[in-house]
Amino acid sequence: MTTPVTTPAPTAAAPAGVRTAPRLRRAKKHRPGRPRRSKLLTVLTSLVVLYTVVPLIWLVVNATKTQSGLANSGGLWFADDFALWDNIRDTFTYGDGIFTRWLLNTLLYVVLGAGGATLLAVLGGYALAKFDFPGKRGVFATVIGAVAVPGTALAVPTFLMFSKMGLTDTPWAVVLPSLVSPFGLYLMWVFATEAIPTELLEAARMDGAGEARTFFTVALPLLAPGIVTVLLFTTVATWNNYFLPLIMLKDPDWYPLTLGLSAWNSQAETVGGEVIFNLVITGSLLTILPLVVAFLFLQRYWQSGLAAGSVKE
Repeated sequence: MTTPVTTPAPTAAAPAGVRTAPRLRRAKKHRPGRPRRSKLLTVLTSLVVLYTVVPLIWLVVNATKTQSGLANSGGLWFADDFALWDNIRDTFTYGDGIFTRWLLNTLLYVVLGAGGATLLAVLGGYALAKFDFPGKRGVFATVIGAVAVPGTALAVPTFLMFSKMGLTDTPWAVVLPSLVSPFGLYLMWVFATEAIPTELLEAARMDGAGEARTFFTVALPLLAPGIVTVLLFTTVATWNNYFLPLIMLKDPDWYPLTLGLSAWNSQAETVGGEVIFNLVITGSLLTILPLVVAFLFLQRYWQSGLAAGSVKE
C-alpha cells in the first residue's frame, strides 16, 4: 500500500505591480568578549612569526657547532659534535679576552647614552606637555622634523664637528650623540599629555607641593609605562648601533659588540686571517641575550591607563 504524498498548499500570489521584499540572511550574533577569527590574519601572523623565529633558531643551532661543523651540516639542524660551551669559552678568551672589553664598552654606552636619553626625554616631554611657554610650537615643529631625519644623515656632520673638538676615537663620540632621541622626546610628550591629568597636578600644587615634588610623587609613577618604552627603544638603538661607532672609533679597545663582531667576521677576507665564524655566531647569540632578558623582565611594566579613574568626572 503506497503512502499518499502531500504537497504544500500554494501560497497566494502577490498582487500585480507589488514587489516582494527579498529575504535577508540573519547576521550571526557576535558574542561580546569573544574575538572574531580571521584566516587571513592568522596566515599573516604565522608568516611574521616564522620570519622572526627562524633566524633565532638558526643562530642557536649554529652556535653549537665547530668551524668544521658549520661547513659539514645543515643550517637548521645540529652537527655531530656539540660545542656550545667550548664556543662560549673560546669567545671570551680569544684575542686576550677582547670580547669582554667590547661587552663592557657596550654596557657603558647603554648606561650613559640610553639612560641619559631616557632621562632627557622624560624631563623634556613632561615640560612640553604640562607647561606653556613662548616658542612651544617652534619646539614641536623642530622635534617632528628631527624625527623625520635619519640618524645616518647626521653621522658625517657629527663626525666633522667632533673631529674639530678632538672627541673622535673616544667614548664620548658615541655617548653624546646617543643622548639625543627625538622620537623618545615625542613619545614622552604624547604620553605625558594623556597619562597625567592636569587636575592632579593642580591638586598637588594647592596642597603646597613644589614642582619637583609634584613631578617625582605624582607625575613620575604615571609615566612609568612610557619611561620603560622609551628606555627599551633607546637601549636597543644604542646596543645595536653600528654606523656611528664605525666612523667615530679607530681603537679596537673602544669598540662595541657590533663593531667588534664585524671585525672578527672580516678576518676571513684578509690574507692570512683566521676564520672564526663559529665565534662570530656564538658572540652574536651572547649579544642578543641581554636584550631578550630586558624585554622579558620589563614587559610587565608595559601597562596603559594608569591614570584611569584617578580623577572623578
